[in-house]
Amino acid sequence: MTAPTIVYDLDGTLADTAGDLMGALNFVLGREGLPALPVDNARSLLGAGGRALIERGFAACGRELSPETLEPLFGDFLAHYNAHIAVHTRLYPGVPAALDAFEAAGWAQAVCTNKMEASAKMLIGKLGVAERFAFVCGQDTFQVGKPDPKPLIGTIEASGGALSRAIMIGDSATDIRTARAVGIPVICVDFGYTDAPIETFAPDRVISHFDALETAVAEVMGDL
Repeated sequence: MTAPTIVYDLDGTLADTAGDLMGALNFVLGREGLPALPVDNARSLLGAGGRALIERGFAACGRELSPETLEPLFGDFLAHYNAHIAVHTRLYPGVPAALDAFEAAGWAQAVCTNKMEASAKMLIGKLGVAERFAFVCGQDTFQVGKPDPKPLIGTIEASGGALSRAIMIGDSATDIRTARAVGIPVICVDFGYTDAPIETFAPDRVISHFDALETAVAEVMGDL
């Protein structure tokens, strides 16, 4: 029988990346003569990838950003971010133990993020958990990002899994919409990057610590 598959979002779900992502954004904003934004703004800015973060950052500063200007700024953002990718970033409490538990139980584990694939792989490598994942999908892996269902479907298939035995773990409305579009259940953490309480978007379960993930998955998925 196909092993069950658990697919995690990265930013705001497995790892608190706000400090380093906002640092890269503020680097770009400063180059353009705009004020730095506080890390507290991350909850409303993060979640849709680097380009969207830059666009939202400019909007927060009251400046319009033309499409032809965005790409070179994204290049600068990405270079700065990759050079400082794990200065402040840490796995959330309970993540290593949860990954161990699902591995021991025979689950395939994967990451599906709106980060660029190379950045995602670099980060999980620096955080010491790269070997846990059968597949890592970024925004550019399938040439489209979440909430389009294609990245999540591709991630499950590339991990050797089946949609009927898969679950998504995320932190945002984007993750919930993606899982719903694919037709799989979704559990969300309540400490990630969202500008409204995650319960607003009606995931199947909400957890406040990774210690609660095994029980939540068992409740949602039943006896696999």
